Amino acid sequence: MSRPNTTAVQPTHSGAWVIQSWMSFILAVGVTALGIYHLPVDGWQKAFLGMGLLFSVGSTFSLSKTVRDQHEQERLTARIDEARVTKLLAEVDPVVLK
Repeated sequence: MSRPNTTAVQPTHSGAWVIQSWMSFILAVGVTALGIYHLPVDGWQKAFLGMGLLFSVGSTFSLSKTVRDQHEQERLTARIDEARVTKLLAEVDPVVLK
């Protein structure tokens, strides 16, 4: 007996979701940068806040990529383990077990 080959279906995002995600990101960063620009403080304080904004955005991208990579690695490891178990079960002779 062999198990049917099952492959995971990759969910895809709709075009509307992708556009909404990018627009909200651009709006959030843009409005925050505009707010920093119009603050009634010295230039060095605006520069400090701007650097903080850029570092926050950069670290957010790094963190999201790391989480995604870890999730994909766990899925790959699970598929490899499942293939090993399936191979071991296929090698078992049911006549010998009785």
